[in-house]
Amino acid sequence: MKRKTFGPVTSQQVAQLAGVSQSAVSRTFTPGASISPATREKVLKVARELGYRPNAIARSLNTARSRIIGVVMSYFDNQFYPQVLEALAQKLDELNYHLLLFVGDRDGNVDRIFDQIMQYRVDGIVLASVSLSIELSEECAAAGIPVVLFNRSEENGIVSSVNTDNEAAACQIAEFLMAGEHQRFAYVAGLANSSVNVARQSGFISTLMKKGIQDIRVVQGDYDAQKTTLSACELFSSAQPPDAIFAANDHMALMVMDVARYKFGLRIPEDVSIIGYDDTGPSGWPSYALTSASQPVDAMVSATVALLMKQIESGNVESKQIVVPGSLVVRHSARRPHFGVVEIDGLSLFQPQEVQ
Repeated sequence: MKRKTFGPVTSQQVAQLAGVSQSAVSRTFTPGASISPATREKVLKVARELGYRPNAIARSLNTARSRIIGVVMSYFDNQFYPQVLEALAQKLDELNYHLLLFVGDRDGNVDRIFDQIMQYRVDGIVLASVSLSIELSEECAAAGIPVVLFNRSEENGIVSSVNTDNEAAACQIAEFLMAGEHQRFAYVAGLANSSVNVARQSGFISTLMKKGIQDIRVVQGDYDAQKTTLSACELFSSAQPPDAIFAANDHMALMVMDVARYKFGLRIPEDVSIIGYDDTGPSGWPSYALTSASQPVDAMVSATVALLMKQIESGNVESKQIVVPGSLVVRHSARRPHFGVVEIDGLSLFQPQEVQ
């Protein structure tokens, strides 16, 4: 059986040639729909011969669902986000949903992104851009679109979110560095108004101050390569350069390591210890071996998708905040303390203890 026309093949044509109803064709291409194996095979055989593919747009008009999840993301220099994007696409594909990427502006232009989202009639949104204002999530929620914040949060709790415990992890990093008997501490900050940066900075500094450490240098990296490089140069050029640095994410931590080594000839960790956050792929490369607070991507993505699906299926946009536990993965970029590091499943992890 061969096609004789170049126009699009319809489900009605498939039904006629297969000798089945049009609804049987629809059920064949609907995951989980009830249809006998014999009928399904008959429909698929004709569909293959005709080159038929279901029209997702037409189906969305019939079902009032597009089966598209919008993902708003930016800052792809940070390897954490490409990893998240891949995991989200795979998880959604398992559920017969498709991912549509919206790239956020560095200047946080909310109106442009919101207009695009509304045009595509997405069923839900994952907002993972650190630079966009929280207004976007509130506008989408007001429009009745389920939204989950990924790796960010908002104070009023109107919108669901999935995070690691940023503040607790930063406290643990401070404890680790104090246990390693460091004396001069610095923090390389991300965007000042980023929720994760605020939590990480607060946890790190408050833990050090509780132990009587008051002189803590804070410089702005703003998740930007050039700014991070300049800030690192500022730290290492000072009369009393830090011997312990926590950067708000791995991307900035790796840049700080490169500045320390190649611009100032410092040894890591003998001269300076550097710790990041995210535990991205490059952190495990032998050339960096970065000690980093892990963000378990698969667990975070699973929780995010589960929240979205629950809201989509119930039609009830009820907010829920989920915190996924992470660990401080110890490698070779920071001086190891004499206690508290344990081996679990092939990884060296720091188990928090009271630092004397």
